[in-house]
Amino acid sequence: MDSLYSVTLVANRELQPINKEIIEITQTLCQTNEYKWLSDHEAIDVPCLLASSTDNETNTAQQVHQSIKKALEDYPIDVFFVSLKSRRKSLLIADMDSTIVRSETLDDLAAEAGIGEHIAAITRRAMNGELVFEDALKERISLLKGLSVSVLEKAWKKTKLNAGAKTLIATMRKHHAYTALVSGGFTFFTERVSALCNFDENIANRFSITDDHLDGSVIPPILGKEAKLFHLERLQKKLNIDRMATITIGDGANDIPMLSRAGLGIAYHPKPVVAKQILNQIFHSDLRAALFAQGYPASEFVQVKR
Repeated sequence: MDSLYSVTLVANRELQPINKEIIEITQTLCQTNEYKWLSDHEAIDVPCLLASSTDNETNTAQQVHQSIKKALEDYPIDVFFVSLKSRRKSLLIADMDSTIVRSETLDDLAAEAGIGEHIAAITRRAMNGELVFEDALKERISLLKGLSVSVLEKAWKKTKLNAGAKTLIATMRKHHAYTALVSGGFTFFTERVSALCNFDENIANRFSITDDHLDGSVIPPILGKEAKLFHLERLQKKLNIDRMATITIGDGANDIPMLSRAGLGIAYHPKPVVAKQILNQIFHSDLRAALFAQGYPASEFVQVKR
């Protein structure tokens, strides 16, 4: 049996609505005359059939995906190439920093402490895979030793959600998906972000605090990239669902294992090392694109205030 995929295009309508030319380019590469609007001039589905005789379907799918992205590179359009098997996912795992929220919360905390750029430089290297995540986390926390916990509240007040975060979680939960926020950051922030977005659960690292001050260490175990993959597999087993029924979203090097393993891994404004490995990317639209990629029309979105 031939394998059916969908090419989903998502635009930022303020920059470039999807037009006839964009649709025709995609149809030609997918060898079809069909398409379906998911949201007028914002998102469409174009069916794409891969022949069953293909020896390596994954490689062929990647080649088609890359050819479409190349053909549309001059347009501010996000291109998703998604198998129709278990298209609407039953489990979502999302990273927090620079994914569900706009910033790196640890960098925000460091900025409040007056050493923002020093720690931000370490964060950038860690998120691009240039440093061992666990080592980089320990180094950054050691630099915050002695910081009053009152500064955590100041950093939290500056934390903002990315556009579409609440709609993504609310819509998936309405359709009976389980949602988890799994972060290499800290529970002080994930607990609050989880409550704002109504995630089913949140998992992150824990600050070690003595006399209302950070003592410069992390309570073990440290949650790194392998831990994110562990929780993906744990929840998949707990929910008794197939791998194809899972979706993960993240931006940094520590997200690559879970992005690669999920039925649908989406890189959100990915760091260069991530962009090279994960083809489904959000660069131009917002987090609602993860719903369009699952075939949800805008009419089924749960509309919530940002």
